[in-house]
Amino acid sequence: EVQVDELQRLLAGMEKEHRSLLLKMKEGEAELARLRSVEGDKLAEQDRSAQLEKEVAMLREKIHHLDDMLKSQQRKLQNSKTVIQAKDAVIQELKERRPPLLQNLEMHDRIEHLIEKQVSRGGHSSRVRSKSEYVSRYVGSTLTGPKPLPLIRVVET
Repeated sequence: EVQVDELQRLLAGMEKEHRSLLLKMKEGEAELARLRSVEGDKLAEQDRSAQLEKEVAMLREKIHHLDDMLKSQQRKLQNSKTVIQAKDAVIQELKERRPPLLQNLEMHDRIEHLIEKQVSRGGHSSRVRSKSEYVSRYVGSTLTGPKPLPLIRVVET
């Protein structure tokens, strides 16, 4: 009986130790799972961090490229504005030259008319210049600079 009691007590102690070891094993497994999870999270975070760094580098490169393109377009726009301003200045200068040209053409028409009258009255065979000759001579002289107008001699008969 003493041996049976001793064996039962040993058996109860072993069962208690078995439960204790099972509990410790489960706690260890849980801790190991948690650590693996934390480590996995750290790896996932490191992977995500590396991915984000690549994306940031790519975006910086794109921004740099777009900045270069923007600067290039701004230079082109400024150059175009400069060309347009130069052309506007030429147009304005031509507009300012136009009224005197029209007055000179009118004067040439009058002179031509007077010459035709005198030629027809006097019967001289001198050649009368056409309006286009006056225009081409005047336009040519105004574009190259102010030149004196040719002397026109009026001959009375």
